[in-house]
Amino acid sequence: MHQTDPTTAVTIDIVQRYNNAFNSGDVDGVMAAMTDDCVVETPMPPPNGSRFQGQDAVRGLWREFFQSSSSIEFETEDIFASGDRCLVQWTFRWVGPDGEPGHVRGVDVFKVRDGKVAEKLVYVKG
Repeated sequence: MHQTDPTTAVTIDIVQRYNNAFNSGDVDGVMAAMTDDCVVETPMPPPNGSRFQGQDAVRGLWREFFQSSSSIEFETEDIFASGDRCLVQWTFRWVGPDGEPGHVRGVDVFKVRDGKVAEKLVYVKG
């Protein structure tokens, strides 16, 4: 039987709690799961994306993101961790303002500290 070290198990639990709030569109829940000095890096605009740091900047990012579509769904394809790092493969589906559906696949790389998400780096295919 495969044993997971305690730090890795806690990291997976913290990231899953964060993702549950995210999938519910719960900005307050997402931010409660992040450190005060949290960092999120997004893939847009190419080629280097954007960096958001601190509770206020990240809250603004997620508030705008959740308001951008009436239908947002993330499906976790795989999740694995080692120590305080976690990787989540996902598919993101949405319905745009024009009613047209879309989707992308990607990966989030998380760093956990003090029981919360300290860093989320988002990478998208295509």
